[in-house]
Amino acid sequence: MTWFLDHLDVVWSRALQHSYLAGVPLVIGLLLALPLGWLARRYPRLYAPFTAGFGLLYTIPSLALFVILPVILGTRALDPINVVVAMTLYTVALLVRTVADALGSVPDHVQQAATAMGYTRVRRFFAIELPLAVPVISAGLRVAAVSNVSIVSVGTIIGVNQLGLFFSDGFDRDFYDPLFVGIVACVVLALLFDAVILLITRLATPWVRATGARA
Repeated sequence: MTWFLDHLDVVWSRALQHSYLAGVPLVIGLLLALPLGWLARRYPRLYAPFTAGFGLLYTIPSLALFVILPVILGTRALDPINVVVAMTLYTVALLVRTVADALGSVPDHVQQAATAMGYTRVRRFFAIELPLAVPVISAGLRVAAVSNVSIVSVGTIIGVNQLGLFFSDGFDRDFYDPLFVGIVACVVLALLFDAVILLITRLATPWVRATGARA
């Protein structure tokens, strides 16, 4: 506890950087996964190659990705953008199938009713299909958020500033206070991400509370 209080500014700084590295890719990944998941649902022939193909991105070891991306992107090895791009790829890998399945869970009779009421395809997507798919997409997003918070720690290997540096610091000095602080901070950060996603989901799906269903 004493070590934590003495290094509160460092913990706060690294926690903010960790939040940025895990949170920004979550937003970008979701924005990319929405049209890709829609295409996979809209055109059945694309479902298998899209869900399987993008899912394979998650099998690429994070350390290898962090090392290769500077070569591909032309960035410096310590540039945080490498971690952001890697985390975005992992988020897309987790969410494309989730979005496709979430949109597929919208009952046909609901879509047909919206069409009969004169909804265009675009309006039906934003007004009917996407809102109804939010609870399922949210569940996938929560998994991606926890995954991002965990994997960002691997950025320690390439020296990117974030909470994972406490792990290497504690290990190198055989001093476990920073290691424990890093673990607890990562867990707290993951819980905060989860709480924010749940809050946004509740605000976006008021009918769920009204009907007593679970998001």
